[in-house]
Amino acid sequence: MFQLSKEGQDFVKGELTRYEHKYSAIIPSLYRCQEENKGWVSPECIRHLSQLMAIPEAHIWEVAKFYTMFNHQPVGKLHVQVCTNISCAMNGGRELADHLCKTYGVENGEMSKDGMVTVTRVECLGSCGTAPMMQINDGYHEDLTPEKAVQIINELRAKHGN
Repeated sequence: MFQLSKEGQDFVKGELTRYEHKYSAIIPSLYRCQEENKGWVSPECIRHLSQLMAIPEAHIWEVAKFYTMFNHQPVGKLHVQVCTNISCAMNGGRELADHLCKTYGVENGEMSKDGMVTVTRVECLGSCGTAPMMQINDGYHEDLTPEKAVQIINELRAKHGN
């Protein structure tokens, strides 16, 4: 059963006081849950937030499902999000995503067997002038070739222990 840390619960309670309507605290609270739940929002996270915030689970699910920044299944230590929107697609973003999936032996949204890498196709990451690009956790990488992307991921894998 998931439960936020004391600091996490204090964070959510603080967010509830920041806004005129408590529903406005859902997004930052979901971020906190995702952070404390190894990168994803599980049904247990939603249930816990519902109780903590006194908001029906359905309202929290609506937000969690609408925004693509919330993961609904476990992700690897390196969550590689490859932009496949128009500018990136025209500059090889879709092929880049396919190459990374093949290189790490995963399907879109799937975690590698060693738990290190998840490759996900996403919509615009806001770097149309330097396409294609990818986001790995909180870091952005632009002007990519398949080789450059693999090099970046492998360097991060080594840094994180695999």
